[in-house]
Amino acid sequence: MEPISEQVTNNTPTHKVQELISQIEKVIRGKQYQVEMVVTCLLAGGHILMEDNPGTGKTVLARTLAQCISGEKDNDHVIFKRIQFTPDLLPMDLIGTHIFDDRNKEFVFKKGPLFCNVLLADEINRASPKVQSALLESMAEHQITVGDTTIKLERLFFTIATQNPIEMEGTYPLPAAQLDRFFMKITFGYVDEDVELNIYREYVDIAHNLESLQQVLSFHDILNLQQEAENVFVHEEILKAVNNIVRGTRAHQDISLGASTRSGIAFIKCLRAYALVRGRSFVIEDDVKDIARAVLEHRLIYRNKEGKQKALDSIINKEAERLAKLKLYA
Repeated sequence: MEPISEQVTNNTPTHKVQELISQIEKVIRGKQYQVEMVVTCLLAGGHILMEDNPGTGKTVLARTLAQCISGEKDNDHVIFKRIQFTPDLLPMDLIGTHIFDDRNKEFVFKKGPLFCNVLLADEINRASPKVQSALLESMAEHQITVGDTTIKLERLFFTIATQNPIEMEGTYPLPAAQLDRFFMKITFGYVDEDVELNIYREYVDIAHNLESLQQVLSFHDILNLQQEAENVFVHEEILKAVNNIVRGTRAHQDISLGASTRSGIAFIKCLRAYALVRGRSFVIEDDVKDIARAVLEHRLIYRNKEGKQKALDSIINKEAERLAKLKLYA
């Protein structure tokens, strides 16, 4: 991947993004790509799903991100909430419920954990369909419905969901409609041998870093960066590449359910945000290949396991080769 541009001043949006990533990497070691994907989703205005075994650092990443962002009032943290999903979880455990105020003799609504800025939905694939539908509305519409009343969520609402591999006991595949609301799905994975050894050496310092992280971005900085990402330039040929990849998933013989138009829009939003993360005001050809799998893989249904690894790669590589020959920015 292209190195971060060195032509960055302290006042640019890119500098602010790099400050955020640097703070996160004080705690999350050896996961540059995953950290960049999380920040990309945040700036694209979407949500991200991380799949992996317990103990790989997914929860710590979400908490670290929240601690690096200050709230609407100076020095306040953004509101971070963590929900542990279990089979007996109810929609009201997310949304909230009406409780009786004995003093005023009336029912009042007590907000649930969905009313936050950064939400960690832990082990999301252990919950029932009713709970999933409550989360789906909040992710898709930035609102929740209580009876006949619709309540808007915070302007900054970012969901980091984790799921254990579906082969594990007590887990269930997420429905396609739920998966389609995640802009990206990534695998967190274990760090390499040297990084893991250093974590064992420095775990006390890492824990201290988590407690002493600087708030490098404000609530309004994030909203401004999301707007800045929308202004990143996308060449017409790259738009065509996105279109060709999305449509190619629908025509491939090994894919029974291809990507939707909504996934193509999410792809473009993520490309713009990723370019900003990488220090540019324009999308380049390599960006398409860097993030295509993370954006599209979880939205597809394959006819057989044998074709799963090769089908999407063949579509992406074909477009990557076409773009390389055009030399758009030569």
